[in-house]
Amino acid sequence: MAEDTVLQINDSLWIPRAELTYRATRSGGPGGQHVNTSSSRVELAWDVGASPSLTDDQRARIQEKLANRINSEGVLLMSSSEQRSQHQNRESVTARFAELVAQALVIPKKRIKTRPSRASKEARLDEKKKRSAVKKMRGDVRHDE
Repeated sequence: MAEDTVLQINDSLWIPRAELTYRATRSGGPGGQHVNTSSSRVELAWDVGASPSLTDDQRARIQEKLANRINSEGVLLMSSSEQRSQHQNRESVTARFAELVAQALVIPKKRIKTRPSRASKEARLDEKKKRSAVKKMRGDVRHDE
């Protein structure tokens, strides 16, 4: 496939750009007199549920991790209006989309339970004793004369 027709998310996932739907709308912010007539804000929509590019595991992971960004129809929505140019906003939202999906697909390492060593326990108790002594010294001073 040509480089410009697919979007590489990670080593195991390539999404055809044909699956991504872009829509340009009017955006607020800077732009002067031209701002009310130009549609520089870009919205990206991707149907997670119907995407043939995803395996069942990938689809489930994305739907779980990005549930707050996916609407009731199963479509992931993102938008960008940072730049004044529609083209720059399109590139920006596409890059953010790729990063977001890649992060959602990362499988976290399982934590291996460990116990504190004897030396670390002793060091902690020593520190507690020292701290206790410092606090005891802050008490009232007795004058036995």
